[in-house]
Amino acid sequence: MDDLTRRLLEAPPTALLMTMATPNAVAFLIQSAVSMGEVWFVGRLGTEALAGIALVFPLLMLMQMMSGGAFGGAVAAAVARALGAGDRERADRLLWHVLVLALGGALVFALAFWMFGRAFLSFLGGEGEVLRAASRYGWVLCGGGLSIWLMGMISAVYRGTGNMRFPALLLIASAVIQVPLSGVLVLGAFGAPQLGIVGAAVSAVTSASILCVIMILRLTGASQSVRLRRDALHFSRDLFADVLRVAAPAAVSPLLTVATIVALTAIIARFGTAALAGYGIGARIELLLVPLVFGLGAAMTSLVGVATGAGCMERAERIGWTGGAMAAVLAGGVGLALALFPNPWIEVFSDDAATAAAATSYIRILGPVYALQGLGLSLYFASQGAGAMFWPLVATAVRAAAAVGGALLLGTPFGLEGVYAAAAVAMALYGVIIAASVRLGAWRR
Repeated sequence: MDDLTRRLLEAPPTALLMTMATPNAVAFLIQSAVSMGEVWFVGRLGTEALAGIALVFPLLMLMQMMSGGAFGGAVAAAVARALGAGDRERADRLLWHVLVLALGGALVFALAFWMFGRAFLSFLGGEGEVLRAASRYGWVLCGGGLSIWLMGMISAVYRGTGNMRFPALLLIASAVIQVPLSGVLVLGAFGAPQLGIVGAAVSAVTSASILCVIMILRLTGASQSVRLRRDALHFSRDLFADVLRVAAPAAVSPLLTVATIVALTAIIARFGTAALAGYGIGARIELLLVPLVFGLGAAMTSLVGVATGAGCMERAERIGWTGGAMAAVLAGGVGLALALFPNPWIEVFSDDAATAAAATSYIRILGPVYALQGLGLSLYFASQGAGAMFWPLVATAVRAAAAVGGALLLGTPFGLEGVYAAAAVAMALYGVIIAASVRLGAWRR
């Protein structure tokens, strides 16, 4: 067992979580700022362009959640458990399996969009130029999907070893490329063709491709805890199963999450283009939670995975509760600030009164529940490390049913606010169910 793995097993959890989570949180916060920047650029093109990027947003979110969250978390957990058990050879062999799984994920997304993409976007309410622009965005994103999948899963390999700093630094560096490139391609600056929202997809694929090359090349170095070496190229059903037994149930979670977003988007589209654009802004602002919580969650996946691999379940649960409390405080603080002062955020993206009103309502209703979202999401990532995904899956299913069912029930009598209220109740249920499962010993079983 190398010194880094031993430190993950022995250092005090609170200090260790803060040390490991900080670079992740900063990097993903900057990536969220990149996403916000893209919305700002698109907002310069008008309300229709904002509606178009709101339509295609679930596709981008699903790809990122699947590659970096469901499969990425499973990869980090598998690597961490192998290192926690002192089996470095197994960790090296896992790398080749990761590359194959990333290729498979990218192919599935490309095929699915080819078969159902336009019909999917049309179902969400897209028509005319909005539908055409969103479709082109989807083709670029899925055509270059391998870079997105590799970025999410190779980053997870580093996180599984406890090395949070290197992938975080690369994410920060990619922002230097992605933001100006998005501005140039979306708006057609400096003589470049004006691609509209498609320019944001081209920028995302380009920056992800650069990251992938750098991360993979570094894994060939002799100083790495896990190495990509030719003599470890031996595929086995056991190693694929080690990743997939966590990734498969974990993949259902983002599918249900995005299905919920899709259903809510379709419901909200009935209230008009301004409501759809406002919901898109509100959902993007909510993404500020993801990098903050994911910074902690990624560290929790690795630490819980190492502790589980070493058989230290008491330490694993202690890490889970410590990180969960930190995530709840952090997300709750952001939610409260947004609920109390939504206008400074919203005015950055649109000056249309109806769009701003829809976004403000979203933030004020859901903001107070962000603490439970942070708690549930962080324990979801920690559950990946423990290899216990049943109750997080149940919580996600309950959330989807409550959000969509409540929106259909409350949308007609109470309008847009009723839809948002249903989403808030569903978010609270998600956090409560996952926390209760950990408290009742789900990881030990």
